[in-house]
Amino acid sequence: MSARKKKTNKKRWIKWIALTGLAGILFIFGFYLSVLFEVWEPLPSKDQLADIKQSEASEVYAQGGELIGKYFIFDRQPVTYEELPQHFIDALIATEDARFYEHNGVDQRSLLRVVFKSILMRDESAGGGSTLSQQLIKNLYPRKDHGIFSMPVSKVKEAICAIRLEKIYSKEEIITLYLNTVPFGDNTFGVESAAEKFFGKKTSELTLPESAVIVGMLKASHSYNPRLFPERSLARRNTVLAQMERYGYLMNEERRIAVQKPLKLDYYSFNHDKGLAPYFRANLQKKVEQWLKDYNKENGTDFNLHTSGLKIYTTLNYDLQQIAEEAFTEHLKALQKDFEESYGSRAPWLTDKRVINDALQKSPYYQKLKSQKLTEKQIQDSLNFKHKIELWDWDGTKIVEASHMDSVKHYLKFLQAGVLSVDPYSGAVRTWVGGSNFEHFQYDHVAMAKRQVGSTFKPIVYTAALEAGKQPCDYYSGQQVTYANYDDWTATNSGGESYELDYAMKTALAKSINTVAVKVMEDAGISNIVDLAHNMGIESDIPYVPSIALGTAQMSMMELAKAYTSFLNNGKPASPYFITKIEDSDGNTLHSFLPDVAESPVFSEQTRQIMLEMMKGTVNEGTAQRLRWKYGLTNDIAGKTGTTQDNKDGWFVALTPRLLTVTWVGSDDHRIGFRSTAMGQGANSALPIYALFQQKMNSSDELRSIANARFSPPSTRIINMMGCTPEKEAGFIKRLFTNTDKPKTTRLQVDTLASEPEKKEGLFKKIGNIFKRKKKNNNE
Repeated sequence: MSARKKKTNKKRWIKWIALTGLAGILFIFGFYLSVLFEVWEPLPSKDQLADIKQSEASEVYAQGGELIGKYFIFDRQPVTYEELPQHFIDALIATEDARFYEHNGVDQRSLLRVVFKSILMRDESAGGGSTLSQQLIKNLYPRKDHGIFSMPVSKVKEAICAIRLEKIYSKEEIITLYLNTVPFGDNTFGVESAAEKFFGKKTSELTLPESAVIVGMLKASHSYNPRLFPERSLARRNTVLAQMERYGYLMNEERRIAVQKPLKLDYYSFNHDKGLAPYFRANLQKKVEQWLKDYNKENGTDFNLHTSGLKIYTTLNYDLQQIAEEAFTEHLKALQKDFEESYGSRAPWLTDKRVINDALQKSPYYQKLKSQKLTEKQIQDSLNFKHKIELWDWDGTKIVEASHMDSVKHYLKFLQAGVLSVDPYSGAVRTWVGGSNFEHFQYDHVAMAKRQVGSTFKPIVYTAALEAGKQPCDYYSGQQVTYANYDDWTATNSGGESYELDYAMKTALAKSINTVAVKVMEDAGISNIVDLAHNMGIESDIPYVPSIALGTAQMSMMELAKAYTSFLNNGKPASPYFITKIEDSDGNTLHSFLPDVAESPVFSEQTRQIMLEMMKGTVNEGTAQRLRWKYGLTNDIAGKTGTTQDNKDGWFVALTPRLLTVTWVGSDDHRIGFRSTAMGQGANSALPIYALFQQKMNSSDELRSIANARFSPPSTRIINMMGCTPEKEAGFIKRLFTNTDKPKTTRLQVDTLASEPEKKEGLFKKIGNIFKRKKKNNNE
């Protein structure tokens, strides 16, 4: 080939390369302009960038300011630049953007590398090279799908917006914005939430190794999650420390010391079914969402519980709640074992087809099968198909080979309970335990359940009698009474025990003698009792029947707690409440919630003092004596036990000078009760939760002021009124006509029922009543 031809070919190649390069430059420039002029997608404006708002988790605080929960779509809580440790900032810069302080939002060398690989070589794995500013834009404005151009469009968009961002914000502000929006593992967004979740502390409290762990997660939040992959996370942490040494943020000796530290997590999940007070937080969510709905409507705002970063301050006492849950678990675990052993193979959750089928048909899985219009055989086959499932009990969760039917029977057997403590003077809720395990039993027995209250209703009956002029030393016969105009109903004592003596009112309440309680009710008048109960805070319907003296009315724990506060709060019932204030994300108070306490007493001070002394008798010599002899409690405590028909519900209400606590134990299915009164009575089923709770209170230095508080002494007049013989023999005439072998029953027509239409009996019913055994009430 001639020299001239070679020269021509060389020029041709140079021209081709030049044209190709020019075309490439024009293409890149044109591509850049297409993104700039929003051909592919809209870009955030300068105004939008200047007003960056991100969803923030709303936080729930206990009485002392402790964080007890969050509501969020993405778990995010912002921090300020001043709250960031310097070593955390250094770790971030060294690892994610070493030239952060030198560029204007785009690292040119990294950008060119990514552009050429992505556009010219179509290498979608060519990511990287993004500055903190570009990553921030990616976090704020997620990437969209543009086919094979997705990566280059996103990179150019992020570069353009990053340059705009750096003209608006300082480097410190960009670091802060970045760390408040970047995703970490376990649905956590922002460094503050990550610090709280993985290390149980504020960002400002993070050590150098802990900071390196969190920064290390930025490369791949799942792959370097220290909870899931501790070894991988540890290696990544050490890489971050090495980067810090490389760029001069650490001395060699500092790095060597840091890498020797073990990876130690203090992991805490803020999911609603875990953590402290899950039932309380679930109920709180409903209340706040309803309040926000009304508030937004009235004020034209758009606050959202899950995105607006609200701060919700509650009355819950962190330490009391913690020990209440511990006492609950400790007792229920032991009681459940005794409960199951008492039934053995004849347990209703194994043998009672009605109970099992009712529970089965309520299960979501059964309802799903029914909605698919399967045949009954297909449904039964699915229900009985065994596979690996997770079952919970008090020893934890385990994977077993079982069917859905097995699962239904398994969860049917569990006893449930509730614990509610309130400040008796304001009604502020201090503890709230709504059930055994929120993940598996979401029915809240504090907020939602209404059960028969048994003998815990008797103090209201006795209060009405005192208000009607009765005295604590008035005597009543313990003999049984049959009420002719109420289907020959007869009040009996626990276990059918015979009480042949005359009992002072104070003794009858302490020992919870049913036959006396009904006679006290007669003297008080049913109408007066019902009116007083409603004035004390009972909103549920109370039937005008003699059996209300034994607590056959159904009511909630909240209602019962409110009624009992009047015995401590000068006769003024205080409504339970649990929110003190709600703030927006900037700390502005949206609303403060005040206590709701009755303006005037609903009974006299004399009656209040007498009732308190009488309920002290329940603890000192009555049905709650085991607080003294078994649990060794010497605190000032008044109280009342309660047990309902067939041992379905056990109750205990404890009154102390600074705290009122209600405990309840029973089964969700009313057809499943305890096999014996000895096990199911409130003194055995519900009282121990409170006893353990008080013991733990006594051992806590932080709670000593509550645990050791003392009642004010009653007046001399009240002391004198209480000074009588607890019981005495019936008079001569009574003894003469009393059969000592079995209790004497008197048949009465009760005047207080005159307003009720008399129930008419047919001939067959009258005949049947001759042979009908008298109904028993095993109330305490």
